[in-house]
Amino acid sequence: MIDALGSPSSLLLVGGTSDIAVATAHRYLAERPLRVVVAARDTPRRSTVAAELTAAGAQVQVVDFNADDPASPGRMVAEAAATGDIDVAVVAFGLLGEADQLRTDAAAVAQLAQVNYVAPAVVGTELANQLRRQGHGVIVALSSVAGERPRASNFVYGSTKAGLDAFYSGLADSLVGTGVSVLVVRPGFVRSKMTEGLDDAPLATTPEAVAEAIVTGVRKGRHTVWVPGAMRWVMSGLRHVPRAAFRRLPI
Repeated sequence: MIDALGSPSSLLLVGGTSDIAVATAHRYLAERPLRVVVAARDTPRRSTVAAELTAAGAQVQVVDFNADDPASPGRMVAEAAATGDIDVAVVAFGLLGEADQLRTDAAAVAQLAQVNYVAPAVVGTELANQLRRQGHGVIVALSSVAGERPRASNFVYGSTKAGLDAFYSGLADSLVGTGVSVLVVRPGFVRSKMTEGLDDAPLATTPEAVAEAIVTGVRKGRHTVWVPGAMRWVMSGLRHVPRAAFRRLPI
């Protein structure tokens, strides 16, 4: 259960090797020891993250998760819940993709849609079922400001994040009164492994800043947070920029 101070005793990281997921675990571990379930593909990075979190004081459980496997979300959630309730689940997996390839490669588009939208929607459904059975818990979904108004330079990625955002926002409304809530997190450009080699966008942030926003958002019972907070007002303005002008913006 989440204690009176807002700290969980268990944390499920779906996409547990992502920089934001790991930073979130460290942020919670700075407050108290807890059980951390790292759900990810079986890679050397997963072993490294498990060892790192164990050294930081976590009781780590590792489970397999593959976004390309339609049956994987159900197995993953069942295994994660077999040893105890899930207090907070962070859905943090996804692909950025190669923008040039995505303009013409239908197979690459299908792959990005599977990993960034279809799999998160199935994971969200399985998590909601489990947390409803428990009668408590928070699902944190990593969206992106790219989904607010997809740009020509990354419209496929942006469209998948728009779909993810809409799914989890609707899921949140469907869970009202069950004891389960959903927090949708909309970061701007995050300096991470995913964006390594890319130029920073305006208001670029860090995994640690996103983790702080997640912990604060869960604690305060929020439904949506922007990282940094100023992105909310930036995107509010950009939504109303005429289409012809929006295409020319250097963002």
